Amino acid sequence: MRTRIDSVMGVLSVMAALTATVAWAEPLSVQDRDAITRLGSAQGRSENEIAPLLDHVNKVGERGLPTESLLNKVREGLAKGVEPKRIDPVLRQMTSRLESAHEVLQEAGSRGMEEGNRQRAIETMAEAFSRGATVDEVRELSRLSQDGRHKATQEELAAGAKSLAVMKEGRVPSKDGAALVGEGMKQGYRSSELLDLSREVKRRGSDFEEGRASLKAIREQVSRGERSDRLFKDEGHSGSGGGDRGDRGDRGGRDRREDSSRERSERQDRDRSGGGDRSDRIERPERVDRPERPEKSDRIERPERLERSERSGSGRDH
Repeated sequence: MRTRIDSVMGVLSVMAALTATVAWAEPLSVQDRDAITRLGSAQGRSENEIAPLLDHVNKVGERGLPTESLLNKVREGLAKGVEPKRIDPVLRQMTSRLESAHEVLQEAGSRGMEEGNRQRAIETMAEAFSRGATVDEVRELSRLSQDGRHKATQEELAAGAKSLAVMKEGRVPSKDGAALVGEGMKQGYRSSELLDLSREVKRRGSDFEEGRASLKAIREQVSRGERSDRLFKDEGHSGSGGGDRGDRGDRGGRDRREDSSRERSERQDRDRSGGGDRSDRIERPERVDRPERPEKSDRIERPERLERSERSGSGRDH
C-alpha cells in the first residue's frame, strides 16, 4: 500500500513539474493570440494563416528568448495588410539575430561577466547586430572592458555593441569606435551614457573623419573619468553648421531627432555598401522597376502604396 501511494505521489509530482514548465514556457497569452487573430481577420486573413506565425513566436519564447519584438513585427505586418507568408521570413531573420545575441552573451558570461537584465541585454544586442555590429567586434569590446576596475555586465556589453554600431553609422572606423566604447565601459559608463556618447560621436562624424575633431582626444578624456554629458560641453566648433549649442540645450529634442534620422542613416549606409542584407525584408512588387530604392531592415511595407503613388503621379523619395 505504501509503495502504491509513493508511486502515485511520484506521478503527481512529475505532472506538476511538467505543468509548471509549460506555464513558464508559454510566452503568448490567450489575450495576445486573440488580439493578433482579430487583427488578421480584419485584414481578411484566416486563423490558419496566422497560426504558424504565432507558433514560431511561441517556440522562440520556449527557448528563453525575448519575443516582444517578434510580436510587434507580426502586428505591424498584419496591420499593413501584408500576407503572413511574407512576414514569416522577417521573423526568421529577427530570430537568427536573437539567437546570435544569446550566444555571444553566454560566451561573455562564461568568462565571468555578470548578466544584468538578461532579456534587455539580448534585445539590445540583437538590435546592435541589425544596425551593423559583428560578433567579432562584440568579443573585442568584451576583452577591452575587462581591463578596467569596473566589471561590466552583459547588459552594458550589449549597450556598448549598439553604441559601436551607431558610431559606425557615422562613418567612425570600427577599431576607433571600439576603443572609445571599450574605454567608456572600463570607466563604468552606464548603458545610457554609452548610447549618449555614441549619438554625439555620430552627429560629429564628419568632424572626426575630416580631422576637425579627434577621437583619440575624446578617448583620453574618458580615460580620465570625464562623463559622457561633459565631453562635448566645451567644443568650440559645430559639426553640423552651428547646431551644437541648440543640441546641448535640448538633449530630449536631440534624442528624438536621432530616432527619426535612424532610418535615413541605415538607408545611406546600404547605398554606400551596395544594398545591404535583403534577406529579412519584405519586397514590394514595384521593386523590380525601382531596384535602386534601399529599404530599412525588418521593414514590412504596405502592398497598396504603389497604387497610391501611381495615382498621384509622384515618387516616394523625399
